[in-house]
Amino acid sequence: ADYTHRPSARVRKNVVNSGTRYVLRYVGDFPALSDTLAHIQLHRLRNRVVYGVSCPFCGRSMAQASLSGKRREVREERYKCMDGHRVSLTPKRDGGLGWK
Repeated sequence: ADYTHRPSARVRKNVVNSGTRYVLRYVGDFPALSDTLAHIQLHRLRNRVVYGVSCPFCGRSMAQASLSGKRREVREERYKCMDGHRVSLTPKRDGGLGWK
């Protein structure tokens, strides 16, 4: 048997491994933050895909946090950075995603 042949390891591009970055606009109630952007990247966590959120205020990575007793909106996810900044990712009216 000839064991010299090795198939090439081709990695198919998909949403997770392509390094897709999303830039989200502020959709909350404060006009002073309307030009502040949040950068989001997708990461694989075991068998699911999660958001890797960079803090729009300090640029550090954020960890997912609970909503601390508040009633969450549909598909709302809360993130918090080490400096104490909190961001909620919420769906916009047009079907996209925004932060507040």
